[in-house]
Amino acid sequence: MFEDQLQAVKELLETDKQFRDLHEQYQTIKNKVDTSGRTLDEFNLDKLKKEKLFLKDKMAMILNHHTA
Repeated sequence: MFEDQLQAVKELLETDKQFRDLHEQYQTIKNKVDTSGRTLDEFNLDKLKKEKLFLKDKMAMILNHHTA
């Protein structure tokens, strides 16, 4: 995630509480999808994936603002 902007992500993780919180939520959901993906029904799996994308979009907006 955001491989081409790793330094900016690192800075934001250290300095921006909102970004850090979003990142933690994203990682939690990503881990849940990765580990529980086979045991979840399609509806709940899709719901988690959409939530993960929403969090990633919010982080991208913060990142873009930070690097602008």
